[in-house]
Amino acid sequence: MLGSVSTLPPQPQRSPFSGHMVVCGDDALAQRLAVELRYVYGERVTLLLPPGRDPRRPELPLTQRGRAATLFGRMSAAMNRNLGNGGTGGADGGSGGDTGAGVEAVRILEAPEPSDEAFEEAGVDTAAALALVYDDDERNIRAALTARRLNPRVRLVIRLYNRKLGQYLETLLDQAAAVAVPGLDPTALDTSTTVLSDADTAAPALAATALTGSSKVVQAEGLLLRAVERTPPRQGEVADPGLCTLALLSSTTHDPAGAEGSDSSGADGPQLLPDQQSVAAATGRGTVVLEAIREAAPDGPAPRMGGRSAPLSQIFSRRLRRSVLGVAAAVLGLAVASTLTTGEPPLHAAYLTLLDLFAMGDPAIEDSAARQVIQLLSGVAGLMLLPLLVAGVLEAFGSLRTASALRRPPRGLSGHVVLLGLGKIGTRVLVRLRELNIPVVCVEDDPAARGIPVARRLQVPVVLGDVTQEGVLEAAKIQRSRALLALTSSDTTNLEATLYARSVKPDLQVALRLFDDEFATAVYRTLRTAHPQALTRSRSVSHLAAPSFAVAMMGRQILGAIPVERKVMLFAAIQVAGHPQLEGRTVEQAFRAGAWRVLALDATPPEDRHPDRTTAGPTSSDRPSGLIWDLHPGYVLRAEDRVVIAATRRGLAELLRRRRSLTHR
Repeated sequence: MLGSVSTLPPQPQRSPFSGHMVVCGDDALAQRLAVELRYVYGERVTLLLPPGRDPRRPELPLTQRGRAATLFGRMSAAMNRNLGNGGTGGADGGSGGDTGAGVEAVRILEAPEPSDEAFEEAGVDTAAALALVYDDDERNIRAALTARRLNPRVRLVIRLYNRKLGQYLETLLDQAAAVAVPGLDPTALDTSTTVLSDADTAAPALAATALTGSSKVVQAEGLLLRAVERTPPRQGEVADPGLCTLALLSSTTHDPAGAEGSDSSGADGPQLLPDQQSVAAATGRGTVVLEAIREAAPDGPAPRMGGRSAPLSQIFSRRLRRSVLGVAAAVLGLAVASTLTTGEPPLHAAYLTLLDLFAMGDPAIEDSAARQVIQLLSGVAGLMLLPLLVAGVLEAFGSLRTASALRRPPRGLSGHVVLLGLGKIGTRVLVRLRELNIPVVCVEDDPAARGIPVARRLQVPVVLGDVTQEGVLEAAKIQRSRALLALTSSDTTNLEATLYARSVKPDLQVALRLFDDEFATAVYRTLRTAHPQALTRSRSVSHLAAPSFAVAMMGRQILGAIPVERKVMLFAAIQVAGHPQLEGRTVEQAFRAGAWRVLALDATPPEDRHPDRTTAGPTSSDRPSGLIWDLHPGYVLRAEDRVVIAATRRGLAELLRRRRSLTHR
């Protein structure tokens, strides 16, 4: 029965599955990933969770296992309802083959640690892929090393926040697999280990909600795709379709009683990848259009809010620097006057002037009157130099002291984004906002939070305090801000901060991080009804990140994901070979409404695509290369082509499922 949970046997038993997917985690991402694999990709899934009742907090009534079972039961009911209504069974509205609804639930196990015994019971030794998505990087690394020892062929998908460590770990685990299985296919080794970060996946979408115009940017593998939300055209106006229309927004977008485009919105919800007839018939609906697709420039460091300039400007004040320049100009003028009046060589006259400046020269008693006047003026300049030296020393010490301190929001700051929470997600969003040159003020109650050093390095103002206390948001200049991003790990804290901010500034643009879809929909409706003139968005990090982890478990990687209200659209680069839905078809024929669309063609020769290619041979300088985004609808896709596609979750699942079945024949 779907959603049922059997009790854990007293002794470890081998899994009855083989070739299945195993997901190990301790938070919402593990549950979302299991749902994605089971109900979108139709895979058999074993979910390994830690015991839900914490001995230190026995008052918690709902265990991890209970939460997962509730989520699976809710998803199962939705899938059966869609199938019973004659739908496609897809949350995205695309055809997706066998969903597996009503056949088999996710197998849920509990273990305090991902040990050998737990992995044996979960069937890791016969699994096709294993996802390690614990919130602790160290636990994921230990589990990955154990899993690679038990099954050198298993595909590993690991959640790590540390990017550099992730690169080293990928190489280490792939080398271990190659040594353990000498005849391992190199193509299989390329996807043997994948390290992802849910923070990196969700940060662009979260940062985009703070931008006016709701611009959405996907940048990966040297490609940059930019999509924008556009309001319905007025009467007599023609909407700009951009390169193509990616989605139609909900028909209830401007209705206070409408839903926020979740999977339960029905026909009134957003339509991903609509055909031309649907776009033409959807009058009064907003759209998401692809505005640009091109090769991306190399990433640069995130700019500081204070700007980059000469080092002296960061240590000494502008007033002190001007005073020093004034004294230097006076000394130079005295040296020139001494040369002109006494006839001394310029170097000797400058030397005498400096001696007089520091009161080290002999009195000019027997010299001319002009020399005596210049000596007196040099002494006065020397008196002016002494306080400047003292002020310089004090300012230097003050700069060194404040360099390690957090900046306070400056007076007159306006048009900035207030970011609540500097954990893993908030830190990545902060860096992304600064890359876009958006001024930010952070609010964090933990002085030792992960993002505090990053904010200090970027010179971003930080307010330390509990956001639920009065005066904290006012200190962050919330009344003059452009948007609020509530990204703490607590739904209630995010909601309380949002309600308080709206009481201070009713038209404030708000995006808050929420996990539960039903709760998020209720919050959205209430906020939009109370403040219809203000933009409100709710985002789930696990909902945004789960598709990337699921695709990696199928042996592929996506370029990025963008939220369309409460749905997700994926972008991926795939090889045409082995996909009958693409190979031998024209670009127009390959398009399937609600499932996938070919956006661009990578014309770079296959032997030049790999960044680590070192083999000798002719270069491709005289052959077509680069990204071709204005493909003719009649272009026939060939097996050697590599294309960039936009796809729904279920559409990409169908492509990968077909690909997998063909390669396993």
